[in-house]
Amino acid sequence: MAGKCCRSIQSFSSSLFKSKRCTTQQLKGCQYSSSSQQPGGPTLTKSISFQQPSLSTPLPGLPLAKYASHKEDNQSTQITVLPSGLKIASENRFGQFCTVGVVIDSGSRYEVAFPSGISHFLEKLAFNSTEEYKNKDEIMQALEKHGGICDCQSSRDTFVYAASADVRGLEAVIKILGDVVFRPQLSLDEVDIARQTIQFELETLLTRPEQETILMDMVHSAAYRNNTLGLPKICPESSLSKIDSNTLLTYLKSHHTLSRMVVAGVGVEHQALVDFVTKYFVESKPMWDQNSSIQQVKVDASVAQFTGGIVQEECEIPQYAGPSGLPELAHVVVALEGMSHQDPDFIPACVLNMMMGGGGSFSAGGPGKGMYTRLYTNVLNRYHWMYNAT
Repeated sequence: MAGKCCRSIQSFSSSLFKSKRCTTQQLKGCQYSSSSQQPGGPTLTKSISFQQPSLSTPLPGLPLAKYASHKEDNQSTQITVLPSGLKIASENRFGQFCTVGVVIDSGSRYEVAFPSGISHFLEKLAFNSTEEYKNKDEIMQALEKHGGICDCQSSRDTFVYAASADVRGLEAVIKILGDVVFRPQLSLDEVDIARQTIQFELETLLTRPEQETILMDMVHSAAYRNNTLGLPKICPESSLSKIDSNTLLTYLKSHHTLSRMVVAGVGVEHQALVDFVTKYFVESKPMWDQNSSIQQVKVDASVAQFTGGIVQEECEIPQYAGPSGLPELAHVVVALEGMSHQDPDFIPACVLNMMMGGGGSFSAGGPGKGMYTRLYTNVLNRYHWMYNAT
């Protein structure tokens, strides 16, 4: 009985294999057809062809596609240098919106003669009241008429004011930027609000599991020995009471000058940009030029030199808001001297940075998440006690 069952199974498998082979051979033909009939209706036949032209072969009976060609003339950067030293650069792009930014040779590295934290204060005070606009709401309303947004950011050696809006509102954007950069009011109330905001940020930094912001200041302090690029970007708590309107205006008069600025625009006509910048940046004088009581100090021209060193701080474990599940963590940063953006090794360094990758956690969803970078596969994935590596 068992032998008969085995022979039956073998016979069934053999016939099944033959039917599969026959089906495979039939599918190798030009077309595959199937038919179905709806109750009371005609018979529907579907035909699928497996012999299609390649994607690089033009389809017969259709006109050839016309592709847009790349023109270098339309992509060139136009630069104008005004007699005052102000540089204006633009690139015209097809589109309805434009972006204009004012880049200033300023930042925390120039705060040698001032209390540290000037740049931090100026970030919080950007796009507030000016000579033309009574408060921040008026500036926002003027930008919203053209669908615009604005922002201000500072780094250790750069200060940026920028706005994006409909290209038809270019003059309004330049007018706002000129007023914000050269004619801020810096009232006592605004400075007090900025001081309270920074105080809250400092308290928040100490209660966050991520300590990267504080670590960046510490590692720069170690690398440059508390001068130039080693000066803190975050306002120290000891400087909160030392910075007032007069201190801020003295810094602005010394560092936010035309010769230290570049106005760059994308999606604008170059000549229109030059005309509006001349009107609202050059012809309209800064507010500190109208006040003789505001002093001007010499700009620090020290060269940033990488010296190296160690900075360490033993602090209490922060009390995280809510259950975090994290143990008591130690944070360590090792910094090496890099290169400028003009160095031939800059691009290879950027590639190396992407290859190293790292982080704390990764979400699913495909490539590009950093899951197979060197630090993730060789560090985070091998040592359970490592919570972040970047």
